[in-house]
Formats: sequence, C-alpha cells, structure tokens
Amino acid sequence: MSHICDALDLDSIPAPSALCKAFDRLEMAVWRVLLKISLTDLPLGGVTGIDASGLERAHASTHYTKRTNLTIQQLNTTLLIDTAANAVLDIHVTTTPNHDTQIAPQIVKRNAASISVLTGDKRYDNQKLRRLVQDHDIRPLIHPF
Repeated sequence: MSHICDALDLDSIPAPSALCKAFDRLEMAVWRVLLKISLTDLPLGGVTGIDASGLERAHASTHYTKRTNLTIQQLNTTLLIDTAANAVLDIHVTTTPNHDTQIAPQIVKRNAASISVLTGDKRYDNQKLRRLVQDHDIRPLIHPF
C-alpha cells in the first residue's frame, strides 16, 4: 500500500486499532461530507435505488448472552445508490428497529438535488414517502405492496 502512504505522506500505515479509534471520533456529518467530496468527479445519472439490509452482530450463543446479561444489537444499514455510476450517494446506519419508510424520507431530503428517479422495493411503498418524493420533483418507481 505504498501509494496510499505516499498520498497521505506517511512512513507506514497505522495499526488497525488506531484507525478504528480515530474513525470513532468522527461525527456522522463529517462522514457524509467526505462521501459527498468523493462523488464530485463522478458522472451521476440521477436514477437512484434505495434499499436496506440488517446486519446481525451476534456471535455469542443465546444461552451465554442471557447468562451474562449481554445485549447485542442488530445494525440496519440503508443505502442510496446512483445506478449510472454505481456509487453510494448516502448511507444511514441505525441500531433502532425503524421501518424503511421512516428512514427513507431523511435520505431523500438530504439528496433531493441528486435524484430524478427513486427506485425501491415494496418495503418503501408508503403514501407519505411517495408524496415527499413527488414534492421534490422526483419520479417514484416503487413496487406497490
């Protein structure tokens, strides 16, 4: 990874734990700014797709977690992707059990200028979301429930 060290003017790459601790100190707003900057030279098409996936973080047995009173949360990650550039426009990560139709409006509002068409599966079929999308002059292509 010498090219990365050269670009960052480093003699060596820091230990992974040092990077993780440094990344933990950054606010989500900083990550969103870095994501936006990384998209500046990409030819975005405006046709986007939104979808979410749950990530289970439980590696311990149920018996062990109950015995130790350990709570293991699941991550819910929602991505907004530009289909022309195959680029991630926005990401929303939460540990709370929110439905996709509660998270999608936040993502649409933050990225309305970059979206001309929003595609989504039936989990995004919600009249409130459809109205919001249309109010921003975005064409919804959301599978009806």
